[in-house]
Amino acid sequence: MLSSKERLNMVLSGEKVDRPPCICPGGMMNMVTTELIEEVGIQFPHAHTNAQMMADLAAAVYEKGCFDNYGVPFCMTIEAENFGAKVDMGTQMYEPHVVEYAIDSVKEWKKISEINYEEGRSKVVIDAIKLLKSKNSDVPIIGNLTGPISTASSIMEPSIFYKELRKNNKEAHEFVNFVTDQLITFAKRQIEAGADIIAISDPSGTGEILGPKLFEEFVVKYINKIVDSVKKEDKNVIVHICGQMRKVYSEVNKIKSDILSFDSIVNMTDARRNLGDRLLMGNVSTYTIEFGEAKKIAELTEKCVKDGANIISPACGLGMKSPLKNVKAMLEYLSKGDV
Repeated sequence: MLSSKERLNMVLSGEKVDRPPCICPGGMMNMVTTELIEEVGIQFPHAHTNAQMMADLAAAVYEKGCFDNYGVPFCMTIEAENFGAKVDMGTQMYEPHVVEYAIDSVKEWKKISEINYEEGRSKVVIDAIKLLKSKNSDVPIIGNLTGPISTASSIMEPSIFYKELRKNNKEAHEFVNFVTDQLITFAKRQIEAGADIIAISDPSGTGEILGPKLFEEFVVKYINKIVDSVKKEDKNVIVHICGQMRKVYSEVNKIKSDILSFDSIVNMTDARRNLGDRLLMGNVSTYTIEFGEAKKIAELTEKCVKDGANIISPACGLGMKSPLKNVKAMLEYLSKGDV
Protein backbone atom coordinates (compact mmCIF):
# COMPACT_ATOMS: atom_id res chain seq x y z
CA MET A 1 0.00 0.00 0.00
CA LEU A 2 1.44 3.34 -1.06
CA SER A 3 1.49 6.22 1.38
CA SER A 4 -0.19 9.46 0.29
CA LYS A 5 3.18 11.13 -0.19
CA GLU A 6 4.60 8.22 -2.18
CA ARG A 7 1.54 8.13 -4.45
CA LEU A 8 1.67 11.83 -5.22
CA ASN A 9 5.44 11.81 -5.77
CA MET A 10 5.12 8.86 -8.16
CA VAL A 11 2.49 10.70 -10.21
CA LEU A 12 4.76 13.74 -10.33
CA SER A 13 7.55 11.48 -11.58
CA GLY A 14 5.37 9.96 -14.29
CA GLU A 15 5.17 6.54 -12.63
CA LYS A 16 2.10 4.32 -12.50
CA VAL A 17 0.16 4.23 -9.25
CA ASP A 18 -2.60 2.13 -7.71
CA ARG A 19 -5.07 5.01 -7.99
CA PRO A 20 -5.00 8.75 -8.67
CA PRO A 21 -4.25 10.93 -5.65
CA CYS A 22 -7.19 12.97 -4.35
CA ILE A 23 -6.01 16.30 -2.99
CA CYS A 24 -7.30 19.74 -2.09
CA PRO A 25 -4.36 22.12 -1.68
CA GLY A 26 -5.80 24.81 0.58
CA GLY A 27 -5.54 28.55 0.02
CA MET A 28 -8.17 29.50 -2.52
CA MET A 29 -8.96 25.79 -2.83
CA ASN A 30 -10.16 25.64 0.77
CA MET A 31 -11.01 22.12 1.94
CA VAL A 32 -12.57 22.98 5.30
CA THR A 33 -16.34 22.87 5.75
CA THR A 34 -18.69 23.85 8.58
CA GLU A 35 -19.56 20.23 9.30
CA LEU A 36 -15.90 19.28 9.68
CA ILE A 37 -15.24 22.30 11.90
CA GLU A 38 -18.12 21.34 14.17
CA GLU A 39 -17.14 17.66 14.22
CA VAL A 40 -13.58 18.32 15.40
CA GLY A 41 -14.49 21.27 17.63
CA ILE A 42 -12.13 23.83 16.12
CA GLN A 43 -13.82 27.14 15.52
CA PHE A 44 -13.66 29.53 12.59
CA PRO A 45 -12.54 32.26 12.41
CA HIS A 46 -10.05 31.47 15.20
CA ALA A 47 -8.25 28.84 13.09
CA HIS A 48 -7.19 31.58 10.66
CA THR A 49 -5.11 33.30 13.35
CA ASN A 50 -3.91 30.42 15.55
CA ALA A 51 -1.17 28.15 14.20
CA GLN A 52 -2.08 25.14 16.37
CA MET A 53 -5.75 25.34 15.39
CA MET A 54 -4.81 25.76 11.73
CA ALA A 55 -2.51 22.73 11.85
CA ASP A 56 -5.04 20.62 13.75
CA LEU A 57 -7.80 21.46 11.28
CA ALA A 58 -5.57 20.71 8.29
CA ALA A 59 -4.67 17.38 9.87
CA ALA A 60 -8.34 16.60 10.50
CA VAL A 61 -9.10 16.97 6.80
CA TYR A 62 -6.76 14.05 6.15
CA GLU A 63 -7.63 12.03 9.24
CA LYS A 64 -11.37 12.21 8.51
CA GLY A 65 -10.79 10.68 5.08
CA CYS A 66 -11.44 13.76 2.96
CA PHE A 67 -8.17 14.15 1.02
CA ASP A 68 -4.65 12.75 0.62
CA ASN A 69 -2.86 15.84 1.91
CA TYR A 70 -2.46 18.56 4.48
CA GLY A 71 -2.89 22.11 3.21
CA VAL A 72 -2.82 25.60 4.73
CA PRO A 73 -4.15 28.28 4.94
CA PHE A 74 -7.93 28.13 4.39
CA CYS A 75 -8.43 31.39 2.49
CA MET A 76 -6.75 33.68 -0.04
CA THR A 77 -6.54 36.91 1.98
CA ILE A 78 -3.22 36.40 3.79
CA GLU A 79 -1.08 38.30 1.30
CA ALA A 80 -3.53 41.15 0.70
CA GLU A 81 -3.89 41.72 4.43
CA ASN A 82 -0.13 41.80 4.86
CA PHE A 83 0.04 44.41 2.09
CA GLY A 84 -2.42 46.64 3.95
CA ALA A 85 -5.88 45.62 2.79
CA LYS A 86 -8.48 45.23 5.53
CA VAL A 87 -10.06 41.81 5.89
CA ASP A 88 -13.31 40.57 7.42
CA MET A 89 -12.30 37.28 9.06
CA GLY A 90 -15.62 35.58 8.30
CA THR A 91 -17.53 33.04 10.35
CA GLN A 92 -18.09 29.29 10.40
CA MET A 93 -20.32 29.78 7.37
CA TYR A 94 -18.16 31.98 5.14
CA GLU A 95 -14.47 32.61 4.59
CA PRO A 96 -12.38 35.77 5.11
CA HIS A 97 -12.66 38.42 2.43
CA VAL A 98 -11.20 41.85 1.67
CA VAL A 99 -13.42 44.77 2.73
CA GLU A 100 -11.09 47.73 2.17
CA TYR A 101 -8.29 48.19 -0.35
CA ALA A 102 -4.80 49.49 0.41
CA ILE A 103 -4.23 51.66 -2.70
CA ASP A 104 -6.32 53.28 -5.42
CA SER A 105 -4.00 52.92 -8.43
CA VAL A 106 -1.03 50.89 -9.62
CA LYS A 107 0.88 54.19 -9.52
CA GLU A 108 0.68 54.03 -5.70
CA TRP A 109 2.35 50.64 -5.36
CA LYS A 110 5.40 52.07 -3.55
CA LYS A 111 3.13 52.84 -0.59
CA ILE A 112 2.90 49.09 0.07
CA SER A 113 5.29 47.58 2.61
CA GLU A 114 7.09 44.28 2.28
CA ILE A 115 5.47 41.33 4.03
CA ASN A 116 6.56 40.92 7.65
CA TYR A 117 6.95 37.19 8.31
CA GLU A 118 7.59 37.66 12.04
CA GLU A 119 4.00 38.63 12.82
CA GLY A 120 0.48 38.45 11.47
CA ARG A 121 -1.18 35.65 9.57
CA SER A 122 1.77 34.92 7.29
CA LYS A 123 3.63 33.84 10.45
CA VAL A 124 0.60 31.75 11.50
CA VAL A 125 0.77 29.86 8.18
CA ILE A 126 4.52 29.26 8.51
CA ASP A 127 4.14 28.06 12.11
CA ALA A 128 1.24 25.79 11.15
CA ILE A 129 3.39 24.16 8.47
CA LYS A 130 6.13 23.59 11.07
CA LEU A 131 3.60 21.89 13.33
CA LEU A 132 2.38 19.66 10.49
CA LYS A 133 5.97 18.82 9.56
CA SER A 134 6.69 17.79 13.16
CA LYS A 135 4.19 14.95 12.78
CA ASN A 136 6.79 13.16 10.60
CA SER A 137 3.94 11.58 8.66
CA ASP A 138 3.74 10.26 5.12
CA VAL A 139 1.21 12.94 4.18
CA PRO A 140 2.26 15.64 1.70
CA ILE A 141 2.12 19.19 3.07
CA ILE A 142 0.94 21.75 0.53
CA GLY A 143 1.73 25.40 1.11
CA ASN A 144 -0.25 28.03 -0.76
CA LEU A 145 0.13 31.36 -2.49
CA THR A 146 -2.53 33.65 -3.89
CA GLY A 147 -1.27 34.33 -7.42
CA PRO A 148 0.20 37.68 -8.48
CA ILE A 149 -2.85 39.01 -10.33
CA SER A 150 -5.30 37.91 -7.64
CA THR A 151 -3.13 39.41 -4.92
CA ALA A 152 -2.66 42.68 -6.80
CA SER A 153 -6.40 42.94 -7.50
CA SER A 154 -7.12 42.36 -3.80
CA ILE A 155 -4.91 45.29 -2.82
CA MET A 156 -6.82 47.70 -5.08
CA GLU A 157 -10.21 47.81 -6.80
CA PRO A 158 -10.12 45.01 -9.43
CA SER A 159 -11.95 46.88 -12.20
CA ILE A 160 -9.50 49.79 -11.94
CA PHE A 161 -6.55 47.39 -11.77
CA TYR A 162 -7.58 45.61 -14.98
CA LYS A 163 -7.96 48.93 -16.84
CA GLU A 164 -4.58 50.14 -15.62
CA LEU A 165 -2.79 47.06 -16.96
CA ARG A 166 -3.07 48.84 -20.31
CA LYS A 167 -3.46 52.47 -19.27
CA ASN A 168 -0.49 52.50 -16.87
CA ASN A 169 1.37 49.49 -18.20
CA LYS A 170 4.82 50.40 -16.86
CA GLU A 171 3.60 50.98 -13.30
CA ALA A 172 1.39 47.89 -13.51
CA HIS A 173 4.43 45.76 -14.26
CA GLU A 174 6.38 47.38 -11.42
CA PHE A 175 3.47 46.69 -9.05
CA VAL A 176 2.95 43.07 -10.07
CA ASN A 177 6.69 42.42 -10.06
CA PHE A 178 6.95 43.74 -6.49
CA VAL A 179 4.02 41.55 -5.42
CA THR A 180 5.61 38.56 -7.16
CA ASP A 181 8.93 39.03 -5.36
CA GLN A 182 7.09 39.10 -2.03
CA LEU A 183 5.18 35.93 -2.96
CA ILE A 184 8.47 34.22 -3.79
CA THR A 185 9.77 35.03 -0.30
CA PHE A 186 6.54 33.70 1.22
CA ALA A 187 6.91 30.48 -0.79
CA LYS A 188 10.48 30.04 0.39
CA ARG A 189 9.46 30.58 4.02
CA GLN A 190 6.79 27.91 3.64
CA ILE A 191 9.31 25.52 2.09
CA GLU A 192 11.79 26.18 4.91
CA ALA A 193 8.98 25.38 7.37
CA GLY A 194 8.34 22.01 5.72
CA ALA A 195 6.01 22.42 2.73
CA ASP A 196 6.50 19.65 0.17
CA ILE A 197 4.61 21.39 -2.63
CA ILE A 198 3.59 24.98 -3.35
CA ALA A 199 0.18 25.63 -4.90
CA ILE A 200 -0.45 28.94 -6.67
CA SER A 201 -4.09 29.88 -7.25
CA ASP A 202 -4.75 32.90 -9.44
CA PRO A 203 -8.51 33.03 -10.03
CA SER A 204 -8.45 36.69 -11.07
CA GLY A 205 -5.76 35.97 -13.64
CA THR A 206 -8.15 34.38 -16.10
CA GLY A 207 -7.91 34.52 -19.87
CA GLU A 208 -11.62 35.33 -20.03
CA ILE A 209 -10.99 38.66 -18.30
CA LEU A 210 -7.52 39.48 -19.60
CA GLY A 211 -7.52 38.01 -23.10
CA PRO A 212 -4.56 36.07 -24.53
CA LYS A 213 -2.11 39.00 -24.78
CA LEU A 214 -2.45 40.30 -21.23
CA PHE A 215 -2.75 36.74 -19.91
CA GLU A 216 0.71 35.95 -21.27
CA GLU A 217 2.13 39.37 -20.40
CA PHE A 218 1.04 39.32 -16.75
CA VAL A 219 -0.15 35.86 -15.67
CA VAL A 220 2.30 33.56 -17.44
CA LYS A 221 5.29 35.86 -16.91
CA TYR A 222 4.88 36.38 -13.17
CA ILE A 223 3.62 32.93 -12.25
CA ASN A 224 6.63 31.48 -14.05
CA LYS A 225 8.90 33.76 -12.04
CA ILE A 226 7.50 32.13 -8.88
CA VAL A 227 7.65 28.62 -10.39
CA ASP A 228 11.31 29.06 -11.34
CA SER A 229 12.18 30.17 -7.80
CA VAL A 230 10.30 27.28 -6.17
CA LYS A 231 11.93 24.75 -8.48
CA LYS A 232 15.34 26.07 -7.42
CA GLU A 233 14.30 24.87 -3.94
CA ASP A 234 13.69 21.42 -5.49
CA LYS A 235 9.94 21.53 -4.85
CA ASN A 236 6.99 20.89 -7.14
CA VAL A 237 4.36 23.46 -8.06
CA ILE A 238 0.62 23.31 -8.70
CA VAL A 239 -0.97 26.20 -10.60
CA HIS A 240 -4.75 26.70 -10.58
CA ILE A 241 -6.34 29.01 -13.14
CA CYS A 242 -10.05 29.79 -13.18
CA GLY A 243 -12.29 30.35 -16.18
CA GLN A 244 -12.56 28.86 -19.63
CA MET A 245 -9.26 27.94 -21.32
CA ARG A 246 -10.23 27.66 -25.00
CA LYS A 247 -8.75 31.01 -26.03
CA VAL A 248 -5.57 30.68 -23.97
CA TYR A 249 -4.51 27.03 -24.10
CA SER A 250 -1.28 27.87 -25.93
CA GLU A 251 -0.47 30.50 -23.31
CA VAL A 252 -1.45 28.19 -20.42
CA ASN A 253 0.92 25.57 -21.79
CA LYS A 254 3.78 28.05 -21.27
CA ILE A 255 3.21 27.96 -17.49
CA LYS A 256 6.09 25.88 -16.16
CA SER A 257 4.29 24.30 -13.20
CA ASP A 258 4.41 20.55 -12.63
CA ILE A 259 0.61 20.37 -12.38
CA LEU A 260 -2.13 22.46 -14.00
CA SER A 261 -5.49 22.71 -12.23
CA PHE A 262 -8.75 24.01 -13.71
CA ASP A 263 -12.27 24.70 -12.53
CA SER A 264 -15.33 22.76 -13.63
CA ILE A 265 -16.10 24.97 -16.64
CA VAL A 266 -13.07 23.41 -18.36
CA ASN A 267 -13.74 20.16 -20.19
CA MET A 268 -10.97 17.80 -19.09
CA THR A 269 -11.02 16.00 -22.43
CA ASP A 270 -10.37 19.31 -24.20
CA ALA A 271 -7.65 20.16 -21.71
CA ARG A 272 -5.96 16.82 -22.34
CA ARG A 273 -6.23 17.29 -26.10
CA ASN A 274 -4.72 20.77 -25.97
CA LEU A 275 -2.09 20.21 -23.30
CA GLY A 276 -0.67 16.86 -24.36
CA ASP A 277 1.17 15.02 -21.62
CA ARG A 278 0.96 17.78 -18.99
CA LEU A 279 -0.09 16.61 -15.53
CA LEU A 280 -3.69 17.74 -15.05
CA MET A 281 -5.62 18.11 -11.82
CA GLY A 282 -9.33 18.49 -11.19
CA ASN A 283 -12.05 19.15 -11.57
CA VAL A 284 -15.06 17.79 -9.68
CA SER A 285 -17.80 20.42 -9.50
CA THR A 286 -17.88 22.15 -6.12
CA TYR A 287 -21.51 23.08 -6.80
CA THR A 288 -22.35 19.38 -6.98
CA ILE A 289 -20.24 18.66 -3.89
CA GLU A 290 -22.25 21.24 -1.96
CA PHE A 291 -25.73 20.64 -3.36
CA GLY A 292 -25.69 17.21 -5.03
CA GLU A 293 -25.67 13.59 -3.92
CA ALA A 294 -22.65 11.44 -3.08
CA LYS A 295 -23.47 9.06 -5.94
CA LYS A 296 -23.29 11.92 -8.46
CA ILE A 297 -19.96 13.05 -7.05
CA ALA A 298 -18.58 9.53 -7.48
CA GLU A 299 -19.77 9.61 -11.10
CA LEU A 300 -18.06 12.96 -11.71
CA THR A 301 -14.88 11.60 -10.13
CA GLU A 302 -14.96 8.62 -12.47
CA LYS A 303 -15.49 10.94 -15.45
CA CYS A 304 -12.53 13.12 -14.47
CA VAL A 305 -10.28 10.06 -14.38
CA LYS A 306 -11.55 8.78 -17.74
CA ASP A 307 -11.23 12.23 -19.32
CA GLY A 308 -7.56 12.49 -18.41
CA ALA A 309 -7.11 13.95 -14.93
CA ASN A 310 -3.95 12.60 -13.28
CA ILE A 311 -4.93 13.97 -9.88
CA ILE A 312 -8.48 14.33 -8.61
CA SER A 313 -9.53 17.45 -6.73
CA PRO A 314 -12.49 19.76 -6.27
CA ALA A 315 -12.71 22.27 -9.11
CA CYS A 316 -12.40 25.21 -6.71
CA GLY A 317 -12.68 25.90 -2.98
CA LEU A 318 -15.36 23.92 -1.20
CA GLY A 319 -18.52 25.74 -0.15
CA MET A 320 -18.58 25.87 3.64
CA LYS A 321 -21.98 24.18 3.72
CA SER A 322 -20.79 21.15 1.71
CA PRO A 323 -21.87 17.90 3.46
CA LEU A 324 -18.94 15.89 4.76
CA LYS A 325 -20.26 12.71 3.09
CA ASN A 326 -20.10 14.50 -0.26
CA VAL A 327 -16.58 15.77 0.35
CA LYS A 328 -15.47 12.21 1.16
CA ALA A 329 -17.19 10.72 -1.89
CA MET A 330 -14.27 11.45 -4.25
CA LEU A 331 -11.65 9.65 -2.20
CA GLU A 332 -14.06 6.84 -1.29
CA TYR A 333 -14.69 6.16 -4.97
CA LEU A 334 -10.99 6.16 -5.83
CA SER A 335 -10.15 3.91 -2.88
CA LYS A 336 -12.50 1.18 -4.10
CA GLY A 337 -9.85 0.22 -6.63
CA ASP A 338 -12.09 0.32 -9.70
CA VAL A 339 -10.10 3.04 -11.48
